[in-house]
Amino acid sequence: MSSPTSRALLVLPYLRIQNANAISSPLTHGFSSITAFIGLMWALQRKLATQGIPLQLLQVGVICHDYEEQVVDGHVKTFRLTRNPVDKDGSTAAIVEEGRIHLKITLVFLLKQASLPDGSTALLIQDNQSALDEWARKLGDTVATMRVAGGTVLPGQPRPGQRTRPWMAVLPEDAEAQAQCFARWRRQWLPGYALVGRDDLLASRLTHLRERQPQATVLDAWLHAARFNHEAGAVEPASEEVGPSRPGVRWADPLRGKGSGWTVPIPVGYARLTAEPVQAGLVANARDARTPVSFVESVYSLAEWISPHRLDRVQDLLWRAETDAQKGLYRCHSGYARSDAQRLDEVMPDFD
Repeated sequence: MSSPTSRALLVLPYLRIQNANAISSPLTHGFSSITAFIGLMWALQRKLATQGIPLQLLQVGVICHDYEEQVVDGHVKTFRLTRNPVDKDGSTAAIVEEGRIHLKITLVFLLKQASLPDGSTALLIQDNQSALDEWARKLGDTVATMRVAGGTVLPGQPRPGQRTRPWMAVLPEDAEAQAQCFARWRRQWLPGYALVGRDDLLASRLTHLRERQPQATVLDAWLHAARFNHEAGAVEPASEEVGPSRPGVRWADPLRGKGSGWTVPIPVGYARLTAEPVQAGLVANARDARTPVSFVESVYSLAEWISPHRLDRVQDLLWRAETDAQKGLYRCHSGYARSDAQRLDEVMPDFD
């Protein structure tokens, strides 16, 4: 059976990306920004249109299996930079700092069937697995020719077991059946960690700071959560840590205790700096002279790396892009939600 609301998952497992962008924003580095994968989704959507594949990509999820940031270890890590060829006059070319990282990731796309002419038969159905397999193969071949977060896709390595190549599956419309399917699929993405949004942690951190500093801002909370904040006596020392030669005071971060999770600061989009976009053609050297241009700065939040087997729903894994033209906010939202989560707008109403 099919319906206009049928959804499917496209999974591109264990992609090897070489030299992806490791500078995700002016304030963060490491794993590539989630906006880069949203951009990949849109670029892939345009290629689908040229190939005549009637599918529409809606959301994307990222699972990281391995990474190797190209840095030189030391007291302060520095990027491994490349020497550019000499200039036309033979002089030494300037070095432009760039951060690179090698990744092994699995990409998960949520998609639906695009509009079909009247009288056409729906193709995104469970009984049409041969067509799904063919689409998955074509999409996998297409992504292999594209840039992923600025990096190059390397040829895949043979792996034992099932689901080692691109595959598609229609999501059951029944919530219980969908949860059962997802419980089976998520085991294929182990070992690895999925990146999920945690705006609620930023909200709780802001509430915590305002108990001591009533004038604390969201930026203060984000910076506070992005580092370790050790305090003396914040955590009770274990019995073996107390002795005649030990004062019995333990230094620790009270907000990063056992079970607090692997949280990281990330950029989640952009905010427009002007009241309205600049008219098309008025900004020199713009990429597209037919599209209005906006000058923006990065928008930041918190995220968490979670093992896929700890996710209960497909939506927990996925990110979507949303635009608020009135506020000039272009940001990515995660489908991950906790019942005990505190919303950021509850403590900062003018922040979206």
